[in-house]
Amino acid sequence: MSKGLVVFATRTSQTRKIANLIAEGMRFGGFEVEIRNVTELGNDAAALNDYDAIVLGSATYHGEMMQTMKTFLFAAEKANLEGKTGGSFGAFGWSGEAPGRIFDTMANIYKMDMVGGPLRLKSADLGGGVKMAQDYGREIAQKATASK
Repeated sequence: MSKGLVVFATRTSQTRKIANLIAEGMRFGGFEVEIRNVTELGNDAAALNDYDAIVLGSATYHGEMMQTMKTFLFAAEKANLEGKTGGSFGAFGWSGEAPGRIFDTMANIYKMDMVGGPLRLKSADLGGGVKMAQDYGREIAQKATASK
C-alpha cells in the first residue's frame, strides 16, 4: 500500500482541519496516511524518505508561512525528495501566500513531482471547502499511483 504524509503548521487549527480532509481524500485514493504537526517532526527531514507522497501546509500569518514550517523546509532539503509526489495547502485570513511559497520550494528546490497547484482555503468550513480538500487529496493519491 502506498504511504502518504501530511504535515501542517497552524495557529488557529484551520490548517489542521484542512490537513485531515486532504488525508481523508488520499485514503479514498488507497493511501495509508499519517498526519503530523510540523512541531512533532522538528528537524527530522529523514523521516520524509519513507513516503510516496508528501503534502505540506501552513497558515499564512502577516503574509508569511508559520516560522515552524519555514524552519522545517530548510531541514527538508537534506531529504531525498526528488521525484516524489507532492502538494501544499494552507488556511489564510487575507493574503494566503504560504501555500504558494511552499509549493514553489517543493517543486524547484526539492524537484518533487507536484500536483497542479497549491490548495488555498480560508477555512475548511466555508462552502465547498470539505470537497475541495478531499478532492486535492484524491488528486495527490492519483498522481502518486500513476507515477509508480
